[in-house]
Amino acid sequence: MDDVLSRIRLAGAIFLRAECTAPWACESPSAGELRRLLKSQAKRLVLFHVVAEGSCWIRLGEERVEASAGDVLVFPYADQHAMGVAEHVPPVHISALLPSPPWDELPVIRHGGGGDRTSVVCGYLCCDAPLFEPVVNALPPVFIVRPPSGPIADWVNASIQYALDRSTTPTAQRGMAVRLPELLLLEILRLYVQSGPPQLSGWLAALHDPIVGSALAALHGEPARAWTLDELARRCACSRSTLNERFSRLVGRPPMRYLAEWRLQLAAELLQETTLAVAAIAYRVGYESEAAFNRAFKRTMGRPPAQWRANGRFG
Repeated sequence: MDDVLSRIRLAGAIFLRAECTAPWACESPSAGELRRLLKSQAKRLVLFHVVAEGSCWIRLGEERVEASAGDVLVFPYADQHAMGVAEHVPPVHISALLPSPPWDELPVIRHGGGGDRTSVVCGYLCCDAPLFEPVVNALPPVFIVRPPSGPIADWVNASIQYALDRSTTPTAQRGMAVRLPELLLLEILRLYVQSGPPQLSGWLAALHDPIVGSALAALHGEPARAWTLDELARRCACSRSTLNERFSRLVGRPPMRYLAEWRLQLAAELLQETTLAVAAIAYRVGYESEAAFNRAFKRTMGRPPAQWRANGRFG
């Protein structure tokens, strides 16, 4: 998992702080409303809340989750949800509480009846990388992670506070604050998987499958190798049909397509982080033809390699 997550480049930020006092209840924007609010064109938005102080409930459809200070709630599909401390209070839509844009500083919502205080920090991440889809699609609509006491919890708390402090600085100086949500989510995903949730599915389950896990390890370990389905099946000690069926069912795409996308994800990273020529990058990730690499990269990433390098991944 770390191998994939470390190479998936996300963008995002903390975008809202809510200071609420009992009794209170709020309703989040829908995924579409959130995209318009954040002016994001990304295919995938992941929303998260960090309960900095107090406690509250979160309701998404029929599911209800109780959260308290230190908990991190993740909404992989940015689904609309309600949160609060009072069942008898109708939820107020966030849009009715937000100050009018533009915002020179992090907007703060103040809402409620003056009782016990709850403070929630809201952030988002976006990503267009194809390999992020199997990871996210394996997650439930909402999950909660309670960082264990000790260095990890201290780091989470310190990171959030740092991002909040930086959010009041001019936009040009917010680079590290913007990157913190990415680091935070990757750590939260690791903690979630390590906690042993009752039903892992999809890509996360694939990591624990003896056949598919072996295939993933082989493809990640030697991405430039001229793999064939036959050779990969021999490596996993199974038939072609068994490998293809199990891999496709758990990962969401057949092995050779996954390999192609993994190579392009590695190439995108090299374009961003090195000055290697495009031809050298193509060869390094397993392409013998620069022209074939250019076509595949543009088809998958939406832009040719040179433009990707010049404009940045979300430019």
